[in-house]
Amino acid sequence: MQVTVETAKELGILPEEFDKIKEVLGRTPNFTELSIYSVMWSEHCSYKNSIVWLKTLPRESDRMLAKAGEENAGLVDIGNGLACCFKIESHNHPSAIEPYQGAATGVGGINRDIFSMGARPIAQLNSLRFGKLETDRTKWLMRGVVKGIGDYGNAFGIPTVGGEVYFEDCYHTNNLVNAMSVGIVEHGKTVSASADGPGNPVYIFGAATGKDGIHGAAFASKDISEDSHEDLPSVQVGDPFWEKLILEASMELIATNTVVGMQDMGAAGITCSTAEMSAKSETGMVIHLDRVPMRQPDMKDWEILLSESQERMLVILNKGEEKAAEEIFEKWDLTYAQIGEVTDTGRVQYYMHGELCADIPAESLVLGGGAPVYHREYTEPKYFEEIAKFDADKVTVPSNLKAVAMELVNLPNIASKRWIYRQYDSMVGTINQSTNKASDAAVVMIRDTERSLALTVDCNSRFVYANPQKGGAIAVSEAARNIVCTGGVPVAITNCLNFGNPYNPEVYYQFVGAIQGMKEACEALGTPVTGGNVSFYNQSTIDGTAVFPTPTIGMVGLIEKPEHRTGLAFQAEGDVLLLVGPVTEDIASSQYLVNIHKVEKSPAPNFDMETEKAVQAAVLSAIQSGKVASAHDISEGGLLISLLESGFASGLGFEMSCPSEMRKDAFLFGEGQSRVVLSVKASEVQAVKDIVANAGADVMEIGIVAGTNAVVNGENFGSIAAFQEPYDTRIEKAMA
Repeated sequence: MQVTVETAKELGILPEEFDKIKEVLGRTPNFTELSIYSVMWSEHCSYKNSIVWLKTLPRESDRMLAKAGEENAGLVDIGNGLACCFKIESHNHPSAIEPYQGAATGVGGINRDIFSMGARPIAQLNSLRFGKLETDRTKWLMRGVVKGIGDYGNAFGIPTVGGEVYFEDCYHTNNLVNAMSVGIVEHGKTVSASADGPGNPVYIFGAATGKDGIHGAAFASKDISEDSHEDLPSVQVGDPFWEKLILEASMELIATNTVVGMQDMGAAGITCSTAEMSAKSETGMVIHLDRVPMRQPDMKDWEILLSESQERMLVILNKGEEKAAEEIFEKWDLTYAQIGEVTDTGRVQYYMHGELCADIPAESLVLGGGAPVYHREYTEPKYFEEIAKFDADKVTVPSNLKAVAMELVNLPNIASKRWIYRQYDSMVGTINQSTNKASDAAVVMIRDTERSLALTVDCNSRFVYANPQKGGAIAVSEAARNIVCTGGVPVAITNCLNFGNPYNPEVYYQFVGAIQGMKEACEALGTPVTGGNVSFYNQSTIDGTAVFPTPTIGMVGLIEKPEHRTGLAFQAEGDVLLLVGPVTEDIASSQYLVNIHKVEKSPAPNFDMETEKAVQAAVLSAIQSGKVASAHDISEGGLLISLLESGFASGLGFEMSCPSEMRKDAFLFGEGQSRVVLSVKASEVQAVKDIVANAGADVMEIGIVAGTNAVVNGENFGSIAAFQEPYDTRIEKAMA
């Protein structure tokens, strides 16, 4: 067929991009070549609207073992000759159309990123966002997404150890599904996504290739519309049992030292893997598409190239080692074929039945190479004018704070998510084990060492909406605070940046601000960025609604000794409650303000980076001193909710007092940042106060652990059990 600029537009390629393609090739591309560019230059693959800002994020530390963006996942040193490999990615658009397979294949894909580097996955986490809980669409999406994650992870045999779930109207059409995987590998036993050595054979192994997922990357690079159901073929279909076989075959293959390079086939399938590996090594490949094992007859060349069928890997072997590798593939009953070889041309050349159907410089296809890079305009959102009008003094303090507390524990954003996490197996697998202890971050013990990993995913997107820069910094800081409260040292982050349409200047303002805030916090806390994912176009053409800017932070921390592992549950009656951090009269952007007073737009809460650093240093020092019984970050719902959660985990109650000089609702329910509640034996109180003061943080006694009730300023708000029943069952009842 004749290729024109209209053909390019139909494939999502801008006219100026079409001109650039013709310039690169020195001719007009054929349809197959244009299809290749359409996926490789899509936002999902090329990051063409985000790379200029992503490059500003800090990427260096003494623990970093792989530069961000150069490998399939981040890699950091965790001592004892071991490295932690981790990454988070989105599967938003597929999950909005077909939630079960969309979520399941998101889990499968992120795990392949980990084991393609030679690391064995040991833990999974996820960050999920849905619309209003009561709607039929939200319930349908939740059931599908949660079952997809649970079925795939449980069958694959990797525990799901943590996560977060939020419900906001802006996610009604565009729900978010961000999946994180964490693995461990010995130093020197990793594999790079490279294609060195002209003449080396190129193999595909795993599942056969079908027509599912074709143009999936392009599908993820446009807004959701009324016609998005027609893109259902873009949603891939996963099989965790195949993935388990591929994992074991990959681990065995890597151990033979026959592997030159390996990469999973994610977005853009064979095209992406062959192009990226060639460009990285400054080599090329000749690929014979008719040799690719197919499960559907008469597939066209461009269909084979763009298919995103799941559970497939591309591997480059040392020439002469083919038989040893094939024996491993056959042992694990995998489909495989040698489909080509490495060349020194710098080009990816694809043949079908001996006929050359595409011939492209590999470098022209990839991020950081010839793919377009844009500097988008951005302008301050108009809704900031309404935020600026907010006056807390006009918000009346309710007369019945006990009733407010009961309303808050009933909110979906605060209530227990056990309906979700009970569908996940958190203990499957025996290599490394989660403690399953109630704590601010998940804890996974590293076998044959004293150390543990502390893992978390965090982002309060309402804060980012209110102030993108401050909200971005808070997202990183909260993740680090959760690691610290668990007894760990924050090490590094991965991120999944979920935003609306980048061509909207107000959306792009949110994106730029969030990046700037993340940069500030990562530099201050010493947590470099190892890599991640950008997901734009989380915006509906149906009603024009974009999601809240949601830069989800996945963070890894290291707990040096078993005795440092700290939970959030109260431990003993008589323990003293210490509030570490600033006492701020701040109700801005809190769940209390939004849900009790129905104020949707207000500033981000109080936050100061230097204060945050001091608080984290103080809490970590206190925990490592062995003088802290429990530690819990103050987040959604404020101080009172944090105290109740510590009571839920232990069955113990508390007695606490509010400062007389400030409004009680702000002290109890405000979400000012950089605050942690510690419970400490009475005999250790002064020692802990001294530790906190030496770190430069504020600390005050606010009460004691006592009885089984929640007592505030002498008033009995009710029993811990009375609060826990609605907290535990709110979501379960809605989903019944």
